[in-house]
Amino acid sequence: MTTHIIGAGLAGLSAAVTLAGAGHRVVLYEAGPAAGGRARSYFDRALGCRIDNGNHLLLSGNTAAMDYLDRIGARGTLAGPGEAFFPFMDLATGARWTVRPGAGRLPWWVFARGRAVPGVRLREYLKLLALGRAAPGATVAEVLGGGALYRRLLEPLAVAALNTRPEQALAALLRPVVEETLLRGGRACVPLFAREGLSESLVDPALAWLAARGGRLHTGRRIAGLRIAEGRVAGLETPDGAVAVAAGEAVVLAVPPWVAADLLPGLVVPDRFEAILNLHFRTEAAPGAAVARAGFLGLIGGTAEWAFLRPGIVSVTVSAANHLVDLPAEAIAARVWGDLRAALGLPEAVAPMRVVKEKRATFAATAAQERRRPGTRTGLANLALAGDWTATGLPATIEGAIRSGRAAAEVLLAA
Repeated sequence: MTTHIIGAGLAGLSAAVTLAGAGHRVVLYEAGPAAGGRARSYFDRALGCRIDNGNHLLLSGNTAAMDYLDRIGARGTLAGPGEAFFPFMDLATGARWTVRPGAGRLPWWVFARGRAVPGVRLREYLKLLALGRAAPGATVAEVLGGGALYRRLLEPLAVAALNTRPEQALAALLRPVVEETLLRGGRACVPLFAREGLSESLVDPALAWLAARGGRLHTGRRIAGLRIAEGRVAGLETPDGAVAVAAGEAVVLAVPPWVAADLLPGLVVPDRFEAILNLHFRTEAAPGAAVARAGFLGLIGGTAEWAFLRPGIVSVTVSAANHLVDLPAEAIAARVWGDLRAALGLPEAVAPMRVVKEKRATFAATAAQERRRPGTRTGLANLALAGDWTATGLPATIEGAIRSGRAAAEVLLAA
């Protein structure tokens, strides 16, 4: 049986891997020049090195992502400190600390100096339990706001996971992130990132795995329309002509929400988005022992939230960046470089850099937008939706994208 997958981002690749593992022949159609969507790598001529389109940190508790990596034989391409280990710096005070949750579920680590967030009272940790009983529509700031724990851990965690300011972000979307990682103990909080690049970890191994099972990828192949007949997708319209979808064949639509809405008139999808800025500086840093061990640093009170260090390059993420995305790249880089100078002891002159602007990186994680997320099933018998913007119960993350692709595949396999 053949399944046509429109979109070769992580949601589409996840669907393809699940379907191919069940014996389906998969054909992927990607409008862009390469697979991977927002999680890909490329060679930047100006910097003279490969960079990732965005910076992504996985956690060992991201079960769908770990299963996907295991299936395609790529978990060994990830790097990290080997334990739950998160160095931070407060740019306002210069204070540095490392959060090191204990391995077990019982949070004894909150009492241990050198493991817990400094300056935090025990009752602040109890706020995490309030996520489970938050009122519908309550924001992250309303449920968790205030105190040192919020400023030094929960706020940066929420901004990174939800890509929306906590004052607007839906607390219900942060709850599964916390429950599946932090509240499960350190074994579920081990940070992992691509050793070489996102493509080398998440994309290329999947394409090789699929090719070995007869899968095909067509890049530069935009699907301009769906031909609907008798309650099913009967064809795909492309600029080069129609592709027939024969009886018994299925389709996964794994494209951005605005594209899905164009292809399926009447489909309600998220329509407000948040930007992410990713900056790459061609420079060598000489970090302290904790940052060198982790490979990254959390920044509190600055423009950037996270800095990732690789040989010859420092990469930075600015989430919930609608307020910055229209500024010139040079102005953004200058602001972020000031943070990096303070954190990593870099020189005054801004290093050669690349600013990657993703203006519609994720849907805004608000109550109103959550109500607009569609389910996997559609009104067409052989069509399923995938994407981190569908109703996964998670925010728009790699874990959510991979789960959505798996869910789309499972719907079609059960049909």
